[in-house]
Amino acid sequence: MIDKHKSRRELLRKVRTIADYQFGQGAGGVLFNDDVEFLFSRRGRVAQVLKNGWRLVTVRANDGLMTLSPEGARRLLARFEPPRLRVVMSKESAPFVRRGKTAFAKHVVDVDPEIRAGDEVILVDENDTLLGTGKALLSAAEMLTFKHGAAVKVRYGAGGEG
Repeated sequence: MIDKHKSRRELLRKVRTIADYQFGQGAGGVLFNDDVEFLFSRRGRVAQVLKNGWRLVTVRANDGLMTLSPEGARRLLARFEPPRLRVVMSKESAPFVRRGKTAFAKHVVDVDPEIRAGDEVILVDENDTLLGTGKALLSAAEMLTFKHGAAVKVRYGAGGEG
């Protein structure tokens, strides 16, 4: 639990530590500059982290992990080389994913082999251009093997909210 009774420095340290754990070493520093803003829930917990009014992440109340906004995903794409955190979608499916539609396994071209079902992922096209963010419904191996069914529940298409 990260609550508003902690100092700003302590809040930054905590969200950076969570990001490093969830997305990989260095992610916290890339996502959260010293001048990010915190929005708190009614219970006084960090609910969102913003930069210049743009949401970077939402901190999930149930487990304390983060969901990425497209802006947060852009920051991580700049930090991590492919295929880290990525699910690469076919050019045929890219327009649908960009609009926030479900990413289906038959359209997955490549994927970070470390991805497990339930992980927060970044969806990109074959040119590593951001399409959206979402929750993996399958492991990396399953995404590449299955020819039917959903691979990623898209939370935010890159054409949507930032």
